[in-house]
Amino acid sequence: MSDQTRLIGLSLGADLCWPTAFEEILATLGLALPIPGPQGEDTVRFQTERVRIAPYDLEYQPRYDLVLDRITHWYHISREWVKKITLMDGVYVLNNPWAIQAVEKHTSYCAMMRLGFPIPKTWMIPPKKNRESEGDVAVTLQRYGQLFDLSTVAEGVGGYPAFLKPYDGGGWVGVKRVTDDKSLQAAYDDSGERVQHLQAAVKDWDLFVRAIGIGPQVLIVKYDPDAPLHARYVVDFHFLEGEEWLTATRTCRVINAFFNWDFNSCEMLRANGVLHPIDFANACPDSQVTSLHYYFPDLVKALLRWSLYCAATKRKPRLDTQWDRFLAIADEPGTFQDKLPRYDAIAREHFDAVPFQAFCEAHLGDLDRVALDYFRSERFKEVVRAKVATLYPAHEIDAFTDHFYGLVQFWCRTEADRLEKATDDAAIRARAMADLAEQEG
Repeated sequence: MSDQTRLIGLSLGADLCWPTAFEEILATLGLALPIPGPQGEDTVRFQTERVRIAPYDLEYQPRYDLVLDRITHWYHISREWVKKITLMDGVYVLNNPWAIQAVEKHTSYCAMMRLGFPIPKTWMIPPKKNRESEGDVAVTLQRYGQLFDLSTVAEGVGGYPAFLKPYDGGGWVGVKRVTDDKSLQAAYDDSGERVQHLQAAVKDWDLFVRAIGIGPQVLIVKYDPDAPLHARYVVDFHFLEGEEWLTATRTCRVINAFFNWDFNSCEMLRANGVLHPIDFANACPDSQVTSLHYYFPDLVKALLRWSLYCAATKRKPRLDTQWDRFLAIADEPGTFQDKLPRYDAIAREHFDAVPFQAFCEAHLGDLDRVALDYFRSERFKEVVRAKVATLYPAHEIDAFTDHFYGLVQFWCRTEADRLEKATDDAAIRARAMADLAEQEG
């Protein structure tokens, strides 16, 4: 037996609240886990460190066992560093840097259409402007560029309303809702040099949900895209039926496994009982208490569980994809509803769903109680205030600190009720087992 420490690196940008909660809850847990090793059972402990940005030798040996990455989608030197430590040194990283760089919204739409997901009708449109007016681009467009009518493209997606979106994402930045030929033309004229999608609006939708996937875990939240940022995640319960909940969970998990994303969100609109994925290449989802509020503790706990499992078991990064396995199912006869559970079986295998659950039950039994105490604390209120102070003017800091902290206290009350019920249920089961054993004896 040996004593080992797994080092978890947090590669951060402007994130403030969840890294602090992650670090402080982990420190309070004080884990010393018995984990099987090559020469017997090892005692595994955990530390965190915030990753610094600096020049590096491509052959240096990183100290990290896992990196929870939040900036490679936009900061290039960090992206290339993550590629180096993943490819050369086998460090597990949330998320796969190649998938983040290579998979635009366009690729994600095409892939999920191929699997049969009910993606809204989408067309791709050439850019309005081209950076180079001379050379090969000018010659190519002169020879082969085909004039087109935007209204014909609009007819192709089923008319209005529709959404003009940059093909490579960027969240809702640059996304414009168009309602007629005039507004479509104006939006296109203003779209600059980026290739665009025109996507049909989901008509008559009655529910917007966002699913946040972390490993095999999926958190599903009711969402209001028209509300201010601090109110978009709606505190609501029982807004999906059981089968709908399962479909939303499977949808998020399948997309994440398909693209090797450990930490990604999927937005869906429900219309006539069907959940339509509309935006699901978000491999750096919003994780701030100032937007997630009530749901923030569950996100932090999910990040802890998956990070600790991957670090403790030395989970190996997957450098290739499993697209052929998914596509083989897609090409078989049958309905999408028949195929989705089979896709999800691949996703659950990809994310070690069964051993992950066993790990959590064996080693993380104290996490719920420790997290509950932490999120109830005045220390956590300080963390909320520090985050609020980065976003709100001075005269609003007190009010919004109380607002977000208060919503987390509501979560604490519901969580305490859940844990009390789980304890009562466990006691009932234990008594029943004891009675059964006595009868059989």
